[in-house]
Amino acid sequence: MSLSNQSPDSPLQRLREVRRLLLRLHKALLDSEKIVYEQVYGQIKSNGEFLSLVIGHEWFNWLHQISQLIVRIDEVLFAKKPVAMEQPNQLLEQTKNLLQPDNEGTTLGQRYFHAIQRDPEIALMHVELSEMLAQA
Repeated sequence: MSLSNQSPDSPLQRLREVRRLLLRLHKALLDSEKIVYEQVYGQIKSNGEFLSLVIGHEWFNWLHQISQLIVRIDEVLFAKKPVAMEQPNQLLEQTKNLLQPDNEGTTLGQRYFHAIQRDPEIALMHVELSEMLAQA
């Protein structure tokens, strides 16, 4: 069975909404981590240097899982062929499971927890995303 209808409550439409918020959250997390990184290691001199750090420095490794999730979501949303109904639901569930702040959990969970604690914008986006995913 494929998703062809685009009702406002369809899993595909919810996935689009989650993606939009996830992109904003990812950007906010990058910006927040950059500030903390610079407090520890000194100023990042250029966007190119920052990109290299995001790709290759262990400080930013935990964000790669979120980047990969966004890519998987894009593959479903921008597929040329109809997607199976299960795919959007699975991605919504993966998003819910991945973005669990936990000071005692995985590296991602711990770093996400600390980002939420230090940045009210991230905290608000987390609440909004959690509410969105609770409806999924």
